[in-house]
This record gives sequence, C-alpha cells and structure tokens, in this order.
Amino acid sequence: MTALGAQAQRLLAHRRPRKAFFEAFIRSLIILCVAIAVVLSSISVCDGRWLFARGELFGLWHFCTVSNSSVLKCVTDLSLADVEGMNVGMILIRSMVAFAVVVAIFGLELLMVSQVCEDANSRRKWSLGSVLILVSFLLSSAGVLSFSILLRDHITFTGFSLTYWCEFIAAFLFFLNGISGLHINSLTYPGSRLGKI
Repeated sequence: MTALGAQAQRLLAHRRPRKAFFEAFIRSLIILCVAIAVVLSSISVCDGRWLFARGELFGLWHFCTVSNSSVLKCVTDLSLADVEGMNVGMILIRSMVAFAVVVAIFGLELLMVSQVCEDANSRRKWSLGSVLILVSFLLSSAGVLSFSILLRDHITFTGFSLTYWCEFIAAFLFFLNGISGLHINSLTYPGSRLGKI
C-alpha cells in the first residue's frame, strides 16, 4: 500500500504543474483579451463616428454632412441631424459606452491584481473583476443596440463604420471573457459562489 501510495503521489506531482500552467495560461489569455476589448472600445468611443448614410455621418459626438466638394461639415449640435430624440439619445448612448470602458478598466485591474498578488482574496478579486467585465458587456451592448434603434431609418449594413464594429467586437469580447472568467473560477474552486464576493 505504501509503495502504491508513493507512486500515486509521484503521478500527482507530475500532473499538478501541467494543470497550474494550463490554468495560468487561460487566465493570462482572458486578461489579454479583456485588454484588447478595452482598447477597441476606447478607440470606438473617442472617435465616435459610427454610421455613414445618405451623405450624412452620425456619431456619438458630432453630426456631419458631406458637401459637393466632398468636405465634411461637422457640428456638435446633434439636433440638426433631423432625427427625433437624437440629441438626448446620443447623450445616453455615449454615457453608456464611456462608462462601460471605465468599468472594464476596473475589472481588468482586479483580474491582473488577483494574478500578480496571490493571496486569500485572489479568488474574490478575480470573480469581482469578471462580474465587472460582464457589466461592461451590458453597458456597451445597450449602447450599440440603442444607437441602432435610434437611427433605424438610416441604417444600411455597409454604412456602419469601422469604429462601430470595434465597439461591437469589444462588447462580444467583454461577454466572452466575463463568462469565461467566472467559469474558470468555478472549475478551480468548485465550492466558490458569487454570493461570497
């Protein structure tokens, strides 16, 4: 029995580093993808030009028209866009997507700190960071959806700009990595529950 026990311990000792490396790799990958999502979302919010349709450019911060000389004439008074609720709607949309970036940065920081400073609270920090990333997904997807609903009469599939798709991809990455973060935590610590955060 002793020889079998010693052999079993040797087998477990050989397997543990692989498991630890795989877990660390997955967690690092999640952190990297969240960082990419934060960068994409930040670019999208700062540029803010999301839709080009019928010679007009609709954005979070500006409304632009294209003149005969192909020069953009932009104004910050979004009520000139002749879209009902545009002025108030864009304030809400840009607030949601900007707040999504801020929340994601805090979530990303918690994810990184939980891996760099491993202590008794590392699991809770990771869980809380993952929850914040999911909150970022809810805010950014609400912003993207609200933009599409507000400008539904002007939307064409090819009219969406690259910065709009950046926000769309960022929202998808927030969702994917938030769910993955919570899932890997539940696999690593089967007894953990979100209620303990």
